[in-house]
Amino acid sequence: MVLLVLSAMAATAGLIYPHISSSFGTQASKRFGEIAKHILLSVGKPADWGENSQTVPEEFGLAEDKAAVPYTLDVDKVSRLNGENLYALTYAQIYTSLKIPDISFRIEIKPIFETSINLVATYENESETTYEFEAATLRSGANVPAELRLYVIAENFLQNFGVHSSDGEICFNVTIPKSVDGPALLVVLAKSKFNEKIVSFAMYAFAHNLQDPAPKSGLLRLSPLNYTLTVVPNNPEINLSKVYALTFNYHQTLEQKASQNGLVTFGIPKFLDASPTVLVVAGWNSTQFFIEWTVYPQLPVEMGISPTESMNLSDFYAYTYLVTVNSAVYKCIIWLGGPKQ
Repeated sequence: MVLLVLSAMAATAGLIYPHISSSFGTQASKRFGEIAKHILLSVGKPADWGENSQTVPEEFGLAEDKAAVPYTLDVDKVSRLNGENLYALTYAQIYTSLKIPDISFRIEIKPIFETSINLVATYENESETTYEFEAATLRSGANVPAELRLYVIAENFLQNFGVHSSDGEICFNVTIPKSVDGPALLVVLAKSKFNEKIVSFAMYAFAHNLQDPAPKSGLLRLSPLNYTLTVVPNNPEINLSKVYALTFNYHQTLEQKASQNGLVTFGIPKFLDASPTVLVVAGWNSTQFFIEWTVYPQLPVEMGISPTESMNLSDFYAYTYLVTVNSAVYKCIIWLGGPKQ
């Protein structure tokens, strides 16, 4: 059993590349540590750069403006680190706005524990099909007891129910009428039994009525920002039918706000829930039904130099923090390095 304890928001630092002198290493670690904290504690300039899609920050910082608790990050600033977002910042833009020309960086933000889903069996009768799934909630290979909220989505079909996973593993059944068009999507939102602010999520697309799911992100570009979902279809034959916003405790069908220049927008509710918001878009590509999805904040995020590239830097450090985004807690790792000495 893994006890997930939410302690003080202090960082742990690890030296990634060891071949440096101890005196220089101490100086570099202290300097990089201050930079990492600045990234997470500063709102940047302007303070609302995250929600304004065309704004590139003059000074970079991920903190939520006027946050009551340190290490609270802005949902839109985090989302603009994700390359799938239409309004994402580039590495060059962040590098320039950091105003520290002698460092390289990488920022990762993800759930503290993972949720995995597998389809293990299918049972059919004349009117419906039952799918047996197994789900596991894990951290570093060890099980995490959790509460799960399950959503099942197909054409004009939405079902949700909760299950309790006392040992981090559970099997459950999903039943869909054969009168419902497929494919289908299973959304799992998980909360740690020991702290409901520590959350995870997973999605599993599966065939129903012989209709296989289309590849993820093949037909739409989904970009949540400033509590608006912007949908960009990749061809004119796509017609959207349903858009859902799903959290652990709430769900809502979204209404279209506007459609202009190939962009279709939907308002995202501000749910009072320590949970990411899973945004699911269903529609038709000519005669083929499809479902696609994203998450708000748009996590997980991996922005910056790759671990392979980091090996070209002699003094490279990783700083790990617990951060809060929309009341939910995630793991953030900031990697910082400088030139070889």
